[in-house]
Amino acid sequence: MDKKYVIGVDVGGQTSKLGVVDARGNVLAQSTIRTDTHDDVNLYVHDLAEAVTKLADQVGGMESIRGIGVGAPNGNYYRGTIEFAPNLKWKGVVPLAELVSTATGVPAALTNDANAAAVGEMTYGAARGMKNFIMITLGTGVGSGIVIDGNVVYGHDGFAGELGHTIQVRHNGRQCGCGRTGCLEAYTSAVGVARTAREILETTDRQTVLRDLQWDKITSRDVAEAATQGDRVALDIFEFTGKLLGEALADFVAFSAPEAIILFGGLTKAGDLIKRPVVEAMENNLLMMWKGKVKVLFSELKESDAAILGASALAW
Repeated sequence: MDKKYVIGVDVGGQTSKLGVVDARGNVLAQSTIRTDTHDDVNLYVHDLAEAVTKLADQVGGMESIRGIGVGAPNGNYYRGTIEFAPNLKWKGVVPLAELVSTATGVPAALTNDANAAAVGEMTYGAARGMKNFIMITLGTGVGSGIVIDGNVVYGHDGFAGELGHTIQVRHNGRQCGCGRTGCLEAYTSAVGVARTAREILETTDRQTVLRDLQWDKITSRDVAEAATQGDRVALDIFEFTGKLLGEALADFVAFSAPEAIILFGGLTKAGDLIKRPVVEAMENNLLMMWKGKVKVLFSELKESDAAILGASALAW
């Protein structure tokens, strides 16, 4: 049988999304499994292999699958490993590509999840035709995929582009999942927005509808809904978050001079609540030769599709 399809897998901190993709970039079928259920990666791979088989059955079985591409946090493109990912339960170095290939019987390749999203955006989304841009993923963590002259930047060891772990607050910064303090991810991820809300509730007596919610269950979506209703505290949270992210983007522009910065992930659902302060802070901190030249765009792909499509490209 002609192997007409590949499977792309987007490994997130809480869930993994996977889809069957044809040569034209159409996602023909999708499913989701939990990432955070198992501490043992082998049990996760068992669940993933079952999900892959069920998807493949919808397009003619595993005999029609050419390969599997995986986008994962701290994914090493060169080695096919996930290495010391702070938002995953599996610690150390995990040979995920090898495990997936063994479990499914088809070749598997792996890259960083944000790099996969960047490839998907460059091929099918807002970065079509661009050769220089940065993809910033704002979800459980903050990831980045850097494209220069049409090529994803991997560096000599496969880990280039961990912009979420640049230090934004150097003194008494928040503890980050990576073990350091003050990382951009600790403030401007969806989780970071929720942390900001809880800190305000704990350390001030400001009135806000967020006080009506269970303190330890507040999410970035709750903050966005409150901000949409005009809640001053929630609006201030987005101003704070956008300012930090925009200042960081100004630094990122300085080293790669991108045509655009594309924002992707759950936090972008807040729309202009996050984009306006980001653009304002970035423009205020850019060197003169870049002011007004760098576009800030939202991804044009469905949240699941960008990473699935980018990861799947590894498998052709």
